[in-house]
Amino acid sequence: MVRRMPDRPPTDRPGPEDGERAQFGARSVPRAAKAGLVREVFENVAPRYDLMNDLMSLGLHRLWRRALVDWLLPRPAMHLLDLAGGTGDVAFRYLAAGGGRVTVLDINGAMLEVGRRRAARRRLERRIDWVQGDAERLPLADLALDAVAIAFGIRNCTDIPAVLGEARRVLRPGGRFLCLEFSRLALPGLTRLYDAYSERVVPRLGAVVARDREAYVYLVESIRRFPPQQQFADMLAAAGLGRVGWRNLSGGIVAMHSGWRI
Repeated sequence: MVRRMPDRPPTDRPGPEDGERAQFGARSVPRAAKAGLVREVFENVAPRYDLMNDLMSLGLHRLWRRALVDWLLPRPAMHLLDLAGGTGDVAFRYLAAGGGRVTVLDINGAMLEVGRRRAARRRLERRIDWVQGDAERLPLADLALDAVAIAFGIRNCTDIPAVLGEARRVLRPGGRFLCLEFSRLALPGLTRLYDAYSERVVPRLGAVVARDREAYVYLVESIRRFPPQQQFADMLAAAGLGRVGWRNLSGGIVAMHSGWRI
């Protein structure tokens, strides 16, 4: 089991937003309020989160997560921290691929409860540690983990550089950070179709299936504000990660970024 630390104090590091404001989708909100707004979004949609992922991506999110785990190359001796991994999708794939211990950390208790129930059905309770905590102030010891992964979660964080810095802190030398996130299309001809689908179809699905249209309006807006591939790679390097690279999936709809603690 990974060593725990007391909750870390708020960081003094300047964040990606100016002053005391932060972006919550297209809205500018008080910086201190963003985490609570994001938490509310995921509490509302947690029971139907996985179903919405299937519908929105036409099932492709399963292939994207599989690609993330394949690139990680799980080993029995590896200990993975799955950030923002509440419902367990990455953790379950990692274990099925031969990985060792996994710690799932999420700021949202409702998402973690969904993951715990899914793990119980799979009889995986003893192989997963479930931790409610903040990715910007990890309650974990330095140099404790072999790998850190985050799938479709980092764009919801208020201070992305803080998340990357914390990931590096808890990694052992030679440990690896992987991020799977929506990105910028590398096929310009699909941009108009993709934008129309995101703006018109996704919020309607959210209204009908998750009964929360505004949550999915926010999710679409947050995707548009996330840095493109090279800019995000530069952020990994600025956080002290080495051998940074990325791979586009589905024409750049999503990208996987990789960096190492060296």
